[in-house]
Amino acid sequence: MTLIDQLGRSLDIPECPQRIVSIVPSQTELLVDLGMEAQIVGITNFCVHPPYLRNSKERIGGTKELDLNKIEELNPDFILANKEENTKEQILALSEKFPVYVSDVRTFEDAIEFINQISELCKRQKKAELLIKEINDGFRKLPMFDDERKIDAVYLIWNKPLMSISGDTFIGNMLKSIGLSNPFEDNKAHYPETTIEEIQKIKPQYLLLSSEPYPFKRKQVKEFEEALPDTKVLLVDGEMFSWYGSRMVYSAEYFINLFRTHNE
Repeated sequence: MTLIDQLGRSLDIPECPQRIVSIVPSQTELLVDLGMEAQIVGITNFCVHPPYLRNSKERIGGTKELDLNKIEELNPDFILANKEENTKEQILALSEKFPVYVSDVRTFEDAIEFINQISELCKRQKKAELLIKEINDGFRKLPMFDDERKIDAVYLIWNKPLMSISGDTFIGNMLKSIGLSNPFEDNKAHYPETTIEEIQKIKPQYLLLSSEPYPFKRKQVKEFEEALPDTKVLLVDGEMFSWYGSRMVYSAEYFINLFRTHNE
């Protein structure tokens, strides 16, 4: 069958792939939850959900440092990639030998479109319908903050240098879904560098320190609390903000619990 991925690329793919290599953790989890675990032959070192999968599937390196030779040995009939999480050079190299679907998920709507498209390819539409309904039901409880209150939240994904997120990212879209105002919303860079001095000038109500890709710890929380005494500094689960796919089933409830005590 012919499939158009989220970059607008036309791919010739088996009607129902039987040897799938997933090189994006959130997409691996989605495949499993759609009932495609048996068809997965290769995953990355960062595909941690479900945990047992790492012991039963061939691991083919990191998302940006793939072992192309090992992937070739697996002889996949479908590779599931992402524009942002994988490198362009490696995607192009794989595309010369295998059909590679590249997702480009920046919004809630993009995520739902992606789930629908993959479920249609894998003949798992009924499972996808239930999954999407559960996601939609959860996100109907949002936003938690209204526009009139304008609650600023700086979200950090990296340390040394400090890096935040723009509005043109899935994380930025999740902040908007919660009802938070992102000071870096209009930044041209998807992941703009910043400094503690710049954040001090912004004076955000919240500073959100993500668990991934940089694993912020309590040590950094204390450092930021000293530098930003009027800001609530929170360690947050990066998967809930950045993993599109079936992980979104848990995201809305996580957001509600995270901010409930601060939204009274």
